[in-house]
Amino acid sequence: MISGLPSGAAEGGPVSSSQPSLEWKFSQVFGERGIGEEVQEVDIISAIEFDKSGEHLATGDRGGRVVLFDRTDGVEQRTRKELENTDCSPSRHPDYRYSTEIQSHEPEFDYLKSHEIEEKINKIKWCHTANGAKFLLSTNDKTIKSWKVSEKKLKQVSNLNIAPGVYGNGSAISSSLSLNPTGFCPRSRSFPFSSDSDFMFPLGGIPALHLPSVSSNESTLVARCRKVYANAHAYHINSISTNSDCETYISADDLRINLWNLEVNDQSYNIVDLKPVNMEDLTEVITSAEFHPTHCNVLAYSSSKGSIRLIDMRQSALCDTHAKLFQDIEPAATRSFFTEIISSISDIKFVRSGRYILSRDYMTLKLWDVNMEAGPVATLKVHEHLRPKLCDLYENDSILDKFQCCWSGDGAHVATGSYSNLFRVFEAVTGGEVSSILEASKSPNRCEYSGQTLQRQWTFRDTC
Repeated sequence: MISGLPSGAAEGGPVSSSQPSLEWKFSQVFGERGIGEEVQEVDIISAIEFDKSGEHLATGDRGGRVVLFDRTDGVEQRTRKELENTDCSPSRHPDYRYSTEIQSHEPEFDYLKSHEIEEKINKIKWCHTANGAKFLLSTNDKTIKSWKVSEKKLKQVSNLNIAPGVYGNGSAISSSLSLNPTGFCPRSRSFPFSSDSDFMFPLGGIPALHLPSVSSNESTLVARCRKVYANAHAYHINSISTNSDCETYISADDLRINLWNLEVNDQSYNIVDLKPVNMEDLTEVITSAEFHPTHCNVLAYSSSKGSIRLIDMRQSALCDTHAKLFQDIEPAATRSFFTEIISSISDIKFVRSGRYILSRDYMTLKLWDVNMEAGPVATLKVHEHLRPKLCDLYENDSILDKFQCCWSGDGAHVATGSYSNLFRVFEAVTGGEVSSILEASKSPNRCEYSGQTLQRQWTFRDTC
């Protein structure tokens, strides 16, 4: 994990250009391997998501596991005098510790289509918390699951009437029980019991009987699968997004978007359907979908043709028409064979206020104002240096690689992944100036690079 310390800015959207630049430092690494230790494919992270507070982090891997981390640096142990002499709490990089692990999905086999459904986690989304419990959604290609993670008190029985070691066969009583060796129920010496009894009464009888008590001094995290939402998608699920009403969420595959109630797992409503009667007439597919962060009736989805459609669910049950269309059409004079391929949008994200939409295609990041359909307010070049090599990228299918994007919590910066383990951070205000080019590595200053950064998440928590 590489963290940046933003100055305190107003939440919601792009802020004043006078804001200081971020200070970047290496913070943390999860799942570190030893020298020469081979990385197993099932251990490769495929999804990552912070909750809205930035206090909790969830990661999913190709082995179908979801691992939760909790932030531990929120409370500072300082004296009152030190706090009084400090004008502002010092900026601290986030520190997360392992919380629990969930085996969310297992490999399955689709006997109807005769192919295997891998357990890889595609997306994770946090839901609204309730009664101290955390809720989240996780999905693979076909099945979505709802999880509840809560603390459970460990009950221990104490003040028992049987002392340790009184078993006739010499076996010990469980160490989880706190026993009181004194006090037994009064009985006659002639109290009958079987010769093969597991324990023996003391000579002279049992003088007194104490009622055992149950205490809960320790707790542990318990994960429980609440709902399984299955058999609703014919194609691979690429997006899930929770609604601001805390009751519903959407799931999207290549051709359809379904609306779910979190408490109903056997029924969903198809609100967007791009599947033509004849599949030969198919011209575009859905690549990403997300609910508006504050308006529960509004959602946006992107397509492989480089367009973003904003739809209002109040218009009709089947949202076959859009309320707004955002598309940056390249002039015919500059179009090429690769234009349609590189214009395919792989990810979209709303800023926390909902005023702006960030989209990612192969070459650029684009910043859209929801009130202006004419064109993007800013185009941030990410892979412009690869334009002369599009032919080579097309030959080895690298031109089809998909990258994600994200906003900072204050809306002042945006980030996206690139090749060679690099990710790029832009200032949303300047509209193109690169703030930082960083390597997602424990050794960010090394010269040799390999791989690519596909996943990028920014914690929502802002520090002073």
